[in-house]
Amino acid sequence: MQQSHSLLQDFRVVDFSTGIAGGYCTKMLVDAGADIVKVEAGPDGDPLRRWRLDGNAGPDDGALFRYLAAGKRSLRGGPADSHVLDFVAGADLVVESGELSVAQIESIRSQYPGLDILSITPFGRSGPWADRPATEFTLQALAGSLAIRGPEGREPLQAGGRLGEWIAGSFAAATALGLRLGAAGRGRGGEWADLSMLESMGVAMALYHPVSAVLTGAPGRRTPRTVEIPSVERCLDGYVGFCTITAQMFQDFLIMIDRAELLADDSIVDVRRRQERYAEFQSMIESWTMTMPVEAIDEIAGAMRIPVSPLGTPETVTQNAHFVERGVFVDNPAGFVQPRRPYLVEGVSPDAVRPAPTLGEHDDARPWEPRVQPSRPLDETDAALLAGVRVLDLTAFWAGPAATQLLAGLGAEVIKVESVQRPDGMRFTSTRTPAEPSWWEAGGVYQGANAGKLGVTLDLSRPEGVDVLLEMIRHADVVIENFSPRVLDNFGLTWERIHEVNPAAVFVRMPAFGLSGPWRDRTGFAQTMEQATGLSWTTGYRDGSPMVLKGPCDPVAGLHAVVATLSALEFARARGRGCFVEVPMVESALNVAAEMAVEYSAYGNAPTRDGNRGPAAAPQGVYRCAGDDDWLAIAVTDDDQWTALAAILGLPDVVLDETFATASGRRHCHDRLDELVTEFCAVREVDELERALLVQGVPAARVVDPSRILDNPQVRARGFAEKLDHPVLGAFEIPGLPVVFASNAAPAFTTPAPTLGQHNAQVLARLAGVDPERLAQLTVDNVIGERPLHL
Repeated sequence: MQQSHSLLQDFRVVDFSTGIAGGYCTKMLVDAGADIVKVEAGPDGDPLRRWRLDGNAGPDDGALFRYLAAGKRSLRGGPADSHVLDFVAGADLVVESGELSVAQIESIRSQYPGLDILSITPFGRSGPWADRPATEFTLQALAGSLAIRGPEGREPLQAGGRLGEWIAGSFAAATALGLRLGAAGRGRGGEWADLSMLESMGVAMALYHPVSAVLTGAPGRRTPRTVEIPSVERCLDGYVGFCTITAQMFQDFLIMIDRAELLADDSIVDVRRRQERYAEFQSMIESWTMTMPVEAIDEIAGAMRIPVSPLGTPETVTQNAHFVERGVFVDNPAGFVQPRRPYLVEGVSPDAVRPAPTLGEHDDARPWEPRVQPSRPLDETDAALLAGVRVLDLTAFWAGPAATQLLAGLGAEVIKVESVQRPDGMRFTSTRTPAEPSWWEAGGVYQGANAGKLGVTLDLSRPEGVDVLLEMIRHADVVIENFSPRVLDNFGLTWERIHEVNPAAVFVRMPAFGLSGPWRDRTGFAQTMEQATGLSWTTGYRDGSPMVLKGPCDPVAGLHAVVATLSALEFARARGRGCFVEVPMVESALNVAAEMAVEYSAYGNAPTRDGNRGPAAAPQGVYRCAGDDDWLAIAVTDDDQWTALAAILGLPDVVLDETFATASGRRHCHDRLDELVTEFCAVREVDELERALLVQGVPAARVVDPSRILDNPQVRARGFAEKLDHPVLGAFEIPGLPVVFASNAAPAFTTPAPTLGQHNAQVLARLAGVDPERLAQLTVDNVIGERPLHL
């Protein structure tokens, strides 16, 4: 019989946070074994307790709250209350999302200098925008997410499901575990990690457009809005999703839909020109897909190794045969289903979900024993959080590199392993043409997601390459990969062999769909995850088809892999031997899309796409202003903001009566409000209107082009943009870590992404004992190299 693992031993957390981001952060810590005491203020506690998508809050706690709070304890009070401070005295970490003032945080740090603190706020706790009104929707506008979604000629479109809040919570959980390992390595805590939701979303939802814009020689040029094709397509009995991220996949797709003649048509094959024939090509696709049911198309495309998925909906996602066989959805004690923890350690299923606490259920609980406090504060002389941790990075594209880059940013030594036969595929999404020297180095996402790493090449299809890698594994703490499951098995790099070579190593695998189940050997990318999990179902115009979100599920998978890796690393060190970790990409996406399945199974609520509207604000939308493609995102979350909006826009008296005085009334009349707000915004200058609304406390934001997300005073003040000097590409900026550490303001990344094989000599000599003569022979044999073969 399998026994479950509590990965984190005696990890004590006091959680003041409210809402999704903080709630999901601490949920992930509970899933790994932390003891979370949730401190709730006021007679009703966390406002999320009363949340339901349909607005029909009853006397019981809502299902989303119960999903996020499962296994926590609840204590009523505030940061100044003695019984709360008794718990703080025994804690390792405090999490807050604006409930504490900066003065209160500094007071706690002074009183408990060994305590780590993690803040999660829209803009961070410092900088000129620290107190700026915001919602997840307006943050999407500022983070470049809206501007890249939708076709030209229509308003920019949000990613559905309040995804930015879940992304911020995932970054926060990974940071919390970095603090945890940092405290163990330093012998004490005492850090304040100040995380910005805007910056988290800028990393995960803008596709590194600031990097690509500079590398193309066109910084500041507007990024055209596009809709991927093929993508979510109608068929006989629903929708099916495709992703043709490589040329081979697109060619196979054309053959599948019986349009092989288009293989010679550059206006279809070229992804940039394809938009010009969007409607025509869409008709061609539907002439094939509309003749068959989802199941048949799924079987045909899967056999051709074209990334494909039936579209997940509230009604179907929990019934997906792959998810059912793997036991992905589990019961919550409150009577609904939810996705399980999105990773397995040594194949062991997580513990059963524990109930969420009632408000104040643990008011009488005995506090932890106080922690011994250190004699001095942390400063820049202390080592980085993950100093001394060595990671062998066998990942490619975006999901895996996003994970290992965060580990590098937190101080780990990360060695990226590619081959000249098969470099990281993201190198070939280049901003330069094959006629230019070293063009494979100029990929925007590659450069954005691989900074701070060392780079080597090894042909793992050759015994000589595997032998060198095994020598390196002897000196590694973590080995992480995201190939299809069969690839490493074909190389002979199984968990058993890695464990034999280094019994202390943690081996992390990030397969798209897991190592078992009907979809085990399928290829999947971020778009596939969005389609399978329901995120696409909740993204799109009210009158249109579901749409992909354009990539955020890649960094989402990476963030969950970091949480799994750091939890497993502590577990391995505590028991004195390594472990094997499986982090399926799709299960990470299911967790951040959980509200859809939770709400449907709890109440029968079936959320769907609703354009730019949202469940927590009315009116909420994107409105065109005077100027060239200038748009303003507005989200009114309470009655005072509505009154201010109406006054600033000079809305007519007809919308000032009692019908519009409540959120439910405004939501009911949203169509009419959109007409009025559109009319009044059309003659206003966007920056002027944004300023006027913000002064009155109304969340508003210009829709920022993704290439310009580093060009605002807030991220400049916090040092989020980090300048690198690349030996081939010159100087450019990348988005750094979305967190500022109080003890050390140094940049997270000081070296650019490695050129192909850049560090072969130094790394292979240091970690595998490769002498110059052997290095030369490996080069002659193309086991290593610095240029892709066959170009």
